[in-house]
Amino acid sequence: MEPHNDDRFSDFQAKLDAIHDWPDTYTFKFIVPKNQVQAVCDLFEARDTVTTRPSRKGNYISVTAQTRATCSEEVISIYQAAAGIEGIISL
Repeated sequence: MEPHNDDRFSDFQAKLDAIHDWPDTYTFKFIVPKNQVQAVCDLFEARDTVTTRPSRKGNYISVTAQTRATCSEEVISIYQAAAGIEGIISL
């Protein structure tokens, strides 16, 4: 991972820790090409709530997932795993 990405995640982790009392529910939002939806859903466990909504033309899918995270590192690890999915946009 490039150094600027480490800095970005360090800053993000500090912000997460400032506003969350862990464990806490965290909501992820992604936009992915429709052929990548399963890859995003696979980032989450069966107990997590995952909803999808297609774009107007159906080429992209909005994925919202709520999970119970025990610490900010869990949240960051999901974002890092998601970054490997082709065409993903993290919101």
